Amino acid sequence: MRRAIFPGSFDPLTLGHHDIIMRGITLFDEIIIAIGKNADKKYMFSLEQRIKFIEEAFKDVPSISVKSYEGLTVDFCKKVDANFILRGLRNPGDFEFEKAIAHTNRKLSEIETVFLLTSSGKSYISSSIVRDVIRNGGDYTGLVPDSVRK
Repeated sequence: MRRAIFPGSFDPLTLGHHDIIMRGITLFDEIIIAIGKNADKKYMFSLEQRIKFIEEAFKDVPSISVKSYEGLTVDFCKKVDANFILRGLRNPGDFEFEKAIAHTNRKLSEIETVFLLTSSGKSYISSSIVRDVIRNGGDYTGLVPDSVRK
């Protein structure tokens, strides 16, 4: 079985994330959306809210699930028997950052990282931009799935 994790904070889930996950599920038998817990980070949405957003967004896709984890992503991969990490790339800056992490993960384990380019119409969307729009009362509805809009 080809099981991948798609790690992130998903604060909140965006249409960019959704795009990568839906395209990634054509490559893997199962994707676990892995919400990493970082005690040093201040989140806009609680872990429970983020899990609910994701579960609702993918409720009709049984091969997609969501779990939270702490610690190294490669250790979580081993725990859930995932051989792949799925990552989305929006721009060259993302590539340089993600490449360094992928090389480190490969050094620590046999986990392979698979990169997908975000669709061109969604490449500008990031969770931090969405949070800024929400904080400032802007219209964020075109940036997130229906589950986050509710």
